[in-house]
Amino acid sequence: MSKTAIITDTDSSLPLDIAARHGIVQVPIVVQFGSQAYDTTDEIDDARTFARIDRDSRLPTTAAPAPGKFTVAFRRAFEAGADQVVCICVSSQVSATYAAAMAAREELVAQDARMSEAIAVLDSRSLSMAQGFMVLAAAQAAQAGAAKEEIIAQAQHTGERAYLFAALATLKYLAMSGRVGYLAAGLANLLNIRPILTIRDGKLDLLERTRTRSKAWTRMIELVDGELKGRSIARLAIVHVNALKEAHAFEAQLRAALPCPSEVIYAELTPGLSVHSGAGLVGLSFVTSE
Repeated sequence: MSKTAIITDTDSSLPLDIAARHGIVQVPIVVQFGSQAYDTTDEIDDARTFARIDRDSRLPTTAAPAPGKFTVAFRRAFEAGADQVVCICVSSQVSATYAAAMAAREELVAQDARMSEAIAVLDSRSLSMAQGFMVLAAAQAAQAGAAKEEIIAQAQHTGERAYLFAALATLKYLAMSGRVGYLAAGLANLLNIRPILTIRDGKLDLLERTRTRSKAWTRMIELVDGELKGRSIARLAIVHVNALKEAHAFEAQLRAALPCPSEVIYAELTPGLSVHSGAGLVGLSFVTSE
């Protein structure tokens, strides 16, 4: 039986303990404050990112991993005994990560033509735990001994049933990024506007604007119910940015309204994504039943 290694990037928002449990390797997105660069999760997390942002009053930039990072990850997988690699990347619509992984694959194929069949790189067209659930499905299929084609099919099928909704706590950080003017952001915060984001066309996009946190949370639950269409929630993750207490409160409200699986993953959005949303975000990602 061939062994397939599963590789992704840290924009999947997968908690480290879950990734380790399933043998998933996460190549880090880079967060850069001026001349200082940090690897997500290895060197920086959401808490440290926003402590630095609030101290400097400036957002960092983010960058896809260099192709060499994927080359190293692929080689290590084969050295550890894998016969094949399936790499599932954050949407190519928001990051050059997929292009970097493909460049690494092409480099290894140029050195050994057999790598063409041994390495598969997928554009998830998704992000955060909606991508993370695709990666988990692939890892579980690999652990069950599935062939590479079946692993890819399981990941893609999960992606077709994966959703994400998240409510911003403030427009302060969008104003810092230049995406929203400071005057507009200040007015929105004064009016307690809480935008709800979702994944659309492979990007994290504004879905609706709501007033107050309570209304935003209630609306997210309504959106979940609308997507279920009689199905159940098969997998659930509560996603947040430096808002663990609020995330627990949101889970309680969600459970009071809809049947939820007993197991829930708590996931930090991680800096590669959270610098674009800001601290205080609370949301969820879920996969519907068949």
